[in-house]
Amino acid sequence: MAERMLKFTTVARRTPEKRAAEERNGDFHEIYADFIDAKANEQASRCSQCGVPYCQTHCPLHNNIPDWLRMTAEGRLEEAYALSQATNSMPEVCGRICPQDRLCEGNCVIEQSGHGTVTIGSVERYLTDKAWEMGWVKPLVAAADRGQSIGVVGAGPAGLAAAEKLREQGYAVTVYDRHDRAGGLLIYGIPGFKLEKDVVERRTQRLADGGVTFKLGFEVGKDATLEDLRAQHDAVLIAVGVYAARDLTVPGSGDKGVVPALDYLIASNKKTLGDDVPAYDSGELNAQGKDVVVVGGGDTAMDCVRTAIRQGATSVTCLYRRDKANMPGSLREVANAEEEGVTFEWLAAPRALSGDADAVTGVKAIRMRLGAPDASGRRSPEEIPGGDFDRPAQLVVKALGFEPENLPQTWSAPDLKTTRWGTVKADVRNQMTNLDGVFAAGDIVRGASLVVWAIKDGRDAADAIHRYLKAKAGAPALIAAE
Repeated sequence: MAERMLKFTTVARRTPEKRAAEERNGDFHEIYADFIDAKANEQASRCSQCGVPYCQTHCPLHNNIPDWLRMTAEGRLEEAYALSQATNSMPEVCGRICPQDRLCEGNCVIEQSGHGTVTIGSVERYLTDKAWEMGWVKPLVAAADRGQSIGVVGAGPAGLAAAEKLREQGYAVTVYDRHDRAGGLLIYGIPGFKLEKDVVERRTQRLADGGVTFKLGFEVGKDATLEDLRAQHDAVLIAVGVYAARDLTVPGSGDKGVVPALDYLIASNKKTLGDDVPAYDSGELNAQGKDVVVVGGGDTAMDCVRTAIRQGATSVTCLYRRDKANMPGSLREVANAEEEGVTFEWLAAPRALSGDADAVTGVKAIRMRLGAPDASGRRSPEEIPGGDFDRPAQLVVKALGFEPENLPQTWSAPDLKTTRWGTVKADVRNQMTNLDGVFAAGDIVRGASLVVWAIKDGRDAADAIHRYLKAKAGAPALIAAE
């Protein structure tokens, strides 16, 4: 092993080739090329195989990263893939969109020593893409039929991860989703330049081929109540995510041309998928030829500014009230956006929007500085007197985060308990809500978070449902899936 590993002192860190900004700005294809075999082996060989693998402990799924890096370096690619997918339902998705700079790669021991982190995400993506190419991704095979069924509400990463494990355990699984494609925000919220849609579609097709039933265009509260689903299934998993946009509370925020980030991204993704999108065609949700201002500093804001560039915006500005070091989004995405021509106004916040009810024409903003820490310890932004400035804008995108929808009301389920933030209350030990046999997982429980956390929550919920249904059937409960 020593001959093949610990090469971080002699081999420089390299990421896959990235298309030039002037080339990638004209389309929605992914910006990174695939690793070639030799380069993936070389980069994996940089792993230090440290005794305490901080990359693994800082991965929400606790993926066995050092071992599959070693296998990759040794050319044992099929084994490496098998190990990577043993703990992750969608490794090729996480390899593309996880903020590795804040998780595994950011906590890599050799990164801390100044040698540059192992490119874990790129190797993870390479392994799974290679597995699909070589036929190593096996069909989903269900265990013997248990005679029990589960309804999963939400076809996003949490729901899909749970559906996969439950189907493997022999349950009949039906996934319900309001959209006309499975995948949730993986399809409709994340642009193709970060995650091309066929990557998600081959995963959902594998589930469908394995016997998971998808009922799409199905809206709980309209097509059925929660009680209807409880009567139909032995257990129900709520995995709907959080979709309600936080509002921009400044004068003029209700004017035409001020739009929620998710509405804007969904319209763009639907258009690239070939759908008819009247709001895009009319220009309402289209940045072409416009000065665009995006308010927010998270990954959704980065998706919006980079989408606006590709739609042919005249200018794109991101306003964020804190500095670059304190932004919640991935710094890798900021770097990509800067290369593509986005202007960042750090320590700046909107005070009002100019224009009228028929059209927004600009943003009146104010310079900020970081003051005393708030209750969480984070320094609070405060206005700088006389720091006013203006930016032209015919499209303003609100990317201030997401909140849960009012499920007890919309689902006619007044007994379903929620927190003061509107998220569904679930027991931390078994992810069950206060309603017997109704579980919850993903963002609808933890609030807006990362895809990798949703996958973990979905897998954990599947195990909890399995234990619950075995106990309900009178058999001994198992700690883990069979």
